[in-house]
Amino acid sequence: MKHFESIDPALLLSAYAQGIFPMADGADDPSVHWVEPRLRAILPLDGFRLSHSLKKTLVAERFRVTTDTAFADMVALCAEPAGDRPTTWINPVIKASYDRLFQIGHAHSVECWQDGELVGGLYGVSLGRAFFGESMVSRTRDASKVALAHLVSRLRAGGWKLLDCQFITPHLASLGAIEIRQTDYLARLYSVLAGGDGAATLGAATGAGVAGASPPSPPFVAGDWGALDALGAAAAPDFVAAGATGSPPGYVIAQLLTKTS
Repeated sequence: MKHFESIDPALLLSAYAQGIFPMADGADDPSVHWVEPRLRAILPLDGFRLSHSLKKTLVAERFRVTTDTAFADMVALCAEPAGDRPTTWINPVIKASYDRLFQIGHAHSVECWQDGELVGGLYGVSLGRAFFGESMVSRTRDASKVALAHLVSRLRAGGWKLLDCQFITPHLASLGAIEIRQTDYLARLYSVLAGGDGAATLGAATGAGVAGASPPSPPFVAGDWGALDALGAAAAPDFVAAGATGSPPGYVIAQLLTKTS
């Protein structure tokens, strides 16, 4: 374990490029440790499961959805204890480190609001055309599902090729996440960072076998976080003309996910 006030952004991004990420043992733990799971959860961007009930929730506009408007609040909400999660791995070092990434454009949040209150959402790290989901939370039913639907739509529209979910859970699996070996994950990650589609083998992606592989070197071609907003403006001009802000309306998200699922 190492003690930090915050992790240097270059070090943190370098770790993500190698398939490693930091965690703490608890919210009050002053240390962080680096994690490299043997099994890795990813959500194939063409494999998101839009259930009938989730589609209805999106179209009903139960939540106002925004992006990058309350990043620090979203991290704090994810760090709060809940009935099904009495402790968290998000400590002050993690909060400060990801806020620094957000300030330089390498972290994003999707927020769900209800009656002016932040009730759920998610945040994660963007590097090249790989997005690394860090945490998501619901304080009311379906908020995290709606946030993930908006995220998947945004990543598809913006040209991302990989959505990393770190660890599989029944909740993520119900939405289309799968579990793969770390070596297969690195093959996809290195391929995406090198400008590929994430389908290459590790040797083909890096020119080396598993033992001698190393991540591609930056700069990496980045995805376009704002591309979904342009699509939303074209699909829902009345929504834009009315002065609405945030992510496109739910019916646009449902249409996009239905067309590509």
